[in-house]
Amino acid sequence: MSIKKHVKLGLSALALSVSLNSVAAEDPIKVGILHSLSGTMAISESTLKDTMLMLIEKQNAEGGVLGRQLEPVVVDPASNWPLFAEKARELLAKEKVDVIFGNWTSVSRKSVLPVVEELNGLLFYPVQYEGEESSENVFYTGAAPNQQAIPAVDYLMNEIGVERWVLAGTDYVYPRTTNKILETYLKDAGVSANDIMINYTPFGHSNWQSIVSDIKKFGSAGKKTAVVSTINGDANVPFYRELANQGIDAADIPVVAFSVGEQELSGIDTGPLVGHLAAWNYFMSVDSDANYDFIDAWVEHTGKEAAVTNDPMEAHYIGFNMYVEAVKKAGTTDVEAVKDAIIGVAVPNLTGGYATMMPNHHITKPVLIGEIQDNGQFSVVWETPSTVAGDAWSDFLPGSRDLISDWRKPMKCGNFNVVTGSCGGKAEVASN
Repeated sequence: MSIKKHVKLGLSALALSVSLNSVAAEDPIKVGILHSLSGTMAISESTLKDTMLMLIEKQNAEGGVLGRQLEPVVVDPASNWPLFAEKARELLAKEKVDVIFGNWTSVSRKSVLPVVEELNGLLFYPVQYEGEESSENVFYTGAAPNQQAIPAVDYLMNEIGVERWVLAGTDYVYPRTTNKILETYLKDAGVSANDIMINYTPFGHSNWQSIVSDIKKFGSAGKKTAVVSTINGDANVPFYRELANQGIDAADIPVVAFSVGEQELSGIDTGPLVGHLAAWNYFMSVDSDANYDFIDAWVEHTGKEAAVTNDPMEAHYIGFNMYVEAVKKAGTTDVEAVKDAIIGVAVPNLTGGYATMMPNHHITKPVLIGEIQDNGQFSVVWETPSTVAGDAWSDFLPGSRDLISDWRKPMKCGNFNVVTGSCGGKAEVASN
């Protein structure tokens, strides 16, 4: 074969390689959206799907990431916890998404967790949770207990003088584990077991008459009483309605909720709820330029002047922007590269500060206590002076207080025991 022919073949192969690489570079970045659009959790999760679509649309309008457009892949796990795992597998194995944003309940996250670990996917989880978990494949952009539950109890105890405690939750892992932490915390603070009432109800529970009656009776012992609520989903509407029916208002027995935000309050009569509280890391009423810009974008996206924003929406805003910055920093969507690049990434939050991804895959957040107003918004009555870093492992549980999580090299461990100096293996503690 002549030298000229060799050169021509070589140039043809080079051209083909450049062409293929060019096509590959133009492939979209596929973003899985794993939120319930039907069933009991649709009241909360549908909005998060729409939030992701808005964020993706905005990023694409700005040129995408690394010259590539982002393509949303939406599925509906329908508030069915095993179906979450099936849909996660579909997104990763069939749709070949680069990242997943999704889940609300902890039981749905725990259903998805082994799938994303097996298939080495990336999951950004935007809702407050019970902690006691740290996965290399999950980024927890919602609050850990030390960023919501513990500060809320401190507020009730120190600012309102609460002495009796009703821990009321939906019957699944997040309320049970959170209440286990809170029960230990309260007892360590000198609260008697007789001054703690714990109650669980199933998802979608609607008949609250007897439970609210028990709460009312519990609160009539002459000690200031409060309800710490981890009730989730659409069960909140009849719960608050029954409180009003039985004449319980915030001056009598205040409720501080961890899963009731602006979205859950929209469309219902908030008059009877005025004065009750919620603990979050963001409220729509926050006075900041970033927040006003986000609200304007949301109103434009939905086409509804009365559209509301809430805390998990901000968590997706933070998580999405962190992912974008990590991909830019890594120069690729490769999972391992993004895992390494995202630690230490800081992006603006909506309260006027910054959120940073910590080595334990949790972020820094301010903690706010808001009081429900008659317009369905919250008036901030208390906040931390600075952001708080999320703890994967609670300082108030005996099996966890010696554990830390650090996914940086060389440690790369989700449950490193600082006493024994060893990594415990699977970075999760089984919970009921």
